[in-house]
Amino acid sequence: MPSYKELLAQRESLERQIEEAKSREYAEVLNEIKQKMADYGITLQELAGGRGAKGVKVARSSRAGVAPKYRDPESGSTWSGRGKPPKWIAGQERDNFLISK
Repeated sequence: MPSYKELLAQRESLERQIEEAKSREYAEVLNEIKQKMADYGITLQELAGGRGAKGVKVARSSRAGVAPKYRDPESGSTWSGRGKPPKWIAGQERDNFLISK
């Protein structure tokens, strides 16, 4: 069975090997990430979760919105009929709020 000093020497050797392997792999992984970012046009802002350096939201590609289907006659607010209904139409007959074409 190895002595305490021998085990410490082995650990030190292993830690050096671990650091060397990590350094080698780090460079390879970093180059691979850079290449994929270039290939797919990925920006740093996208990697940061869609926020810029100062916390400002980055504009994303816009999708065409859904035309409003219902209008509140009092406030003029509209609703497409998708998602949770607004308070002004919840629990009421929706046909009364249809926008005529």
